[in-house]
Amino acid sequence: MTWIRRWGGYVALTIVFAIACGLLSWWQWTRRTEAVERIDRITANYDAPAERLDAILPELDAVAPDEEWQPVVLVGEYLADEQLIVRNRPRGGAGGYEVLVPLLLADGSVFVVDRGWLPVGDDIEAPSSVPAPPRGEVTVVARLRTGEPEIAGRSAPEGQLATVRLPAVAALLDAPVYTGMYGLVVTEDPAPAEAPALNLKPSLDEGSHLSYALQWIAFGVLAFIGLGWAVRRERKIARGETPVRRRERDAEIEDALLDA
Repeated sequence: MTWIRRWGGYVALTIVFAIACGLLSWWQWTRRTEAVERIDRITANYDAPAERLDAILPELDAVAPDEEWQPVVLVGEYLADEQLIVRNRPRGGAGGYEVLVPLLLADGSVFVVDRGWLPVGDDIEAPSSVPAPPRGEVTVVARLRTGEPEIAGRSAPEGQLATVRLPAVAALLDAPVYTGMYGLVVTEDPAPAEAPALNLKPSLDEGSHLSYALQWIAFGVLAFIGLGWAVRRERKIARGETPVRRRERDAEIEDALLDA
């Protein structure tokens, strides 16, 4: 009875461990699925022909996740005086900023454009200088991105943002603003003499989620294999079928000599 209770506890512990491994494997598999979907979206949209903005975003607050990275053509005038920079945007191991400039479209609405990246300047609180956007009417090709959420506890000084939170930009402007998605500049016509560095193409690496998922499954299976081996070995010992190792035999001989 004691044997049953003891090994029953081991079996229960093994089952709990295997369930935990299964849940962790499922979590990794889910993350891989999300990564693959992101890669598929980038592959399909990144180099696609540019489309009209209103064909993808019929409403100012519309979000089209399946169209993320899709290039769109925008014609309007930059509101240079309303320019903002976004803090804490690392690139290649260096700290930096991204430059947001609202673009006033012909229908009176405003679309937020990310003109690119700038490194941290001598004053770590701002870039050394921010290149001015082209004046007058400009044709911009930009890739769509979903706006970012607010991060609790992260703040920014005046003229800067902690994240690309589009409602925060809209609150600063006296015009209807697209608050669901914004755009990363691909080209500007006329092209400026100086501009921020264009945003890099996102990585197409799905990561190690698949191998981690398989490893957790293997750990769960090995737990039962180990349990079965331990039960089998104890039963052999109980039946006297396990051979005595030489070291154990030598120890018994030494104990007998000492006793003598």
